[in-house]
Amino acid sequence: MTEYFLLDVFTDRALSGNPLAVFPQTEGLESGTMQAIANELNLSETVFVGQSTGQHRYPIRIFTPTEELPFAGHPTIGTALLLVELGMAEHDRSLVLEAGVGPLVVEFDQSLASFTTAEPFNILASALTQVAAAEVLGLAVHQVLSEPALASCGLPYHLVELDSLEALEKARPSPSAWGRWVSPSGQDQIYLYVLGNHDKATQGVRARMFSTPGGVREDPATGSAAAALAGHLAQNKGGRWRWQIVQGIEMGRPSRILAEAERTEGDLSIRIAGEAVVVGTGSLQLPS
Repeated sequence: MTEYFLLDVFTDRALSGNPLAVFPQTEGLESGTMQAIANELNLSETVFVGQSTGQHRYPIRIFTPTEELPFAGHPTIGTALLLVELGMAEHDRSLVLEAGVGPLVVEFDQSLASFTTAEPFNILASALTQVAAAEVLGLAVHQVLSEPALASCGLPYHLVELDSLEALEKARPSPSAWGRWVSPSGQDQIYLYVLGNHDKATQGVRARMFSTPGGVREDPATGSAAAALAGHLAQNKGGRWRWQIVQGIEMGRPSRILAEAERTEGDLSIRIAGEAVVVGTGSLQLPS
């Protein structure tokens, strides 16, 4: 029997945020078995924690139902908080999760876990134009505020800024238009966002994320996309900037992601923070 925990991440309430399965003891599991388990559970991501490689260091592998990911935000936050709850890590000490993208250093502050992205922020021109993005999303061209960008802190996203919450709520990706404009780029993730008040110390953002394969599907909370967005918003700024990103509203799973970007001596550091709650446990009887 292989035990796992079910968490809701980027929330402090059960049945909201982004669901996550974490297997805290996975020595001996092969990659194919991990992928099959992730497919069986059919959550956005499933995490497999390996044997500790040092004090407060654990390797992790992250799988969607169809593929392994080098990095994802809500698995990092959820796994870190679970390891503290299980006594495998300490709340007052840093934890290092060794992901495919590199070591992710996690810190804890009350109910929050936060991590610094391991891979430097990178931005390129998106394959999408304003016209193409509008067609993909079923919106008018004027509702897309600028040319989309392709940004990444380990996992790339087409970032599309919209002009209003009404446009954000109305967006309905067309599978046929997605196949024409998004899939040929090889980057099948779009992050839509609307900026809020620019005068607050922590700016408000509303967002939605759509991805494929397996048909176009929506994600209720996407830490890796929030990191890419923070880098994009801060790329021409100095000092420290903070955003509170609300996602998942349209899915009935409200989520809250805290993002921070700080530039010091030319280097851009990006941090993502959030909460998580354990909502259940289970076990799988695997073939011997």
